[in-house]
Amino acid sequence: MAVKTPEEYKESLRKLRPNIYKFGELIEDVTTHPATRGTVEGHAQIFAAALEPQYEELASTTSNLTGEKISRYLSIMESAEDVINNCKLKRLIYNLTGTCTGGRCGGWNAINTMWATTYDMDKELGTDYHQRIRNWLRQAQANDITISGALTDPKGDRTLPPAQQADPDMNLHVVEVRDDGIIVRGAKIMICGVAAANEVFILPGTGYREQDQDYAISFVIPKDIEGLTIVETRHPSDMREFEEGFDTPVKIGGITQAYLFFQDVFVPKERVFMCREFKYSGVAVTNFINPYRAAIGGCVAGQGDVMVGAATLLARANGLSARVFNEKLTKMYMNNETTFALGVAAAALGRRHASGAWLCDSLTANVNKVYVATLPYETKVLAQDIGGGIAETGCMPSFKDFSDPKYGHLVQKYLKAASSAEARARVARLIEWLTVGAGIPGCLHGGGSPDTAKLMIRASAGLERSVALAKRLAGIEEDIPEPERKR
Repeated sequence: MAVKTPEEYKESLRKLRPNIYKFGELIEDVTTHPATRGTVEGHAQIFAAALEPQYEELASTTSNLTGEKISRYLSIMESAEDVINNCKLKRLIYNLTGTCTGGRCGGWNAINTMWATTYDMDKELGTDYHQRIRNWLRQAQANDITISGALTDPKGDRTLPPAQQADPDMNLHVVEVRDDGIIVRGAKIMICGVAAANEVFILPGTGYREQDQDYAISFVIPKDIEGLTIVETRHPSDMREFEEGFDTPVKIGGITQAYLFFQDVFVPKERVFMCREFKYSGVAVTNFINPYRAAIGGCVAGQGDVMVGAATLLARANGLSARVFNEKLTKMYMNNETTFALGVAAAALGRRHASGAWLCDSLTANVNKVYVATLPYETKVLAQDIGGGIAETGCMPSFKDFSDPKYGHLVQKYLKAASSAEARARVARLIEWLTVGAGIPGCLHGGGSPDTAKLMIRASAGLERSVALAKRLAGIEEDIPEPERKR
């Protein structure tokens, strides 16, 4: 079963122990509950794409471990072309779903992160982590599992490192190391796509020093492991998730995020890929954020494609020609292609790691992150602008009122314009979904804050090299040092 069907995927989720809560309720079946079914349907479209001739080549690939056909989301990216296909695939999936499918892409990134990191650890420290991840990945590929990636810790007081927090559980940490595995306690928060995942891949939340070595951990667990409690977060789309008809665009999918609470969870040794090797925690984080920040340009471009189409549809439904909005539509296209092209560039300018994994160019990837934190918001405003007030405010009666036998005909009469009332309502709800609903989270802080990305840009940009170039061209041999800071 190298590539599952959508129904086989859903069945694999139904077999898991229910341990996800929302609004005080245990979600017995994530495939049918209104709070989670949207994200499951979105992820199911990934499985469908891998089986469709027009998408198969992009959504699937060949395993470097077995030579079998597998989902691309479970592959090791070994070339610039592989990372570019990452960008292309994420753009495609946003085209198909309109929103994030983090239950696959975050885990894909985590796999590649620890593939390279464990190789380096084994080479220097004599550990066997790389063989462990190879063994686990072979099984993951064979069963075509869905994996969410978990990086973010609660952190507590941001001025203090983990070991100095009043509550040590504010960062996920190991509390016991046994011959057969480890026991961990703490939490990971704001983790995307957990409801749609079979397993969760844990990464260290940041780079740690020796005093914080208990927090330098990486492992992968089944989502329903004993001791793990998951609470789904509130979300801008909550106002729609329990409604019907065009009020909930279920076919599009839906982003979900969760808090993961680890209450002395036992992780078997073969699933542990880092345990107290603090010197490699920062390496792992860097290995994660660079390809993530490259590929997120494809994510926002993919959703931007949908916003262009939705804005044009609503303009036409209102009786206006798209030609009226040519300048604004062109700007939307430019925003989309800017982030996508930077992601491709980060891949093309990267290098091959000794493990075989491809590492993206840090400078270009982080520049992309900064643009991802700004350009998509401009695209969203333009989509609302073109669509008019009904798109910006979402101000229209609900589907129930639209269908009411007593007064529904009046709602429909006064909602119609150049198109039918239902068509106009559907596209207006879609724009609302894309601009103030599911599409907002992840642009500004997904993959880290833009301020952090700017620090990395400065660190990797090569300022002194630029100074040397200018001195050479100007014929200056005099040393002109950076002035010391005035106290």
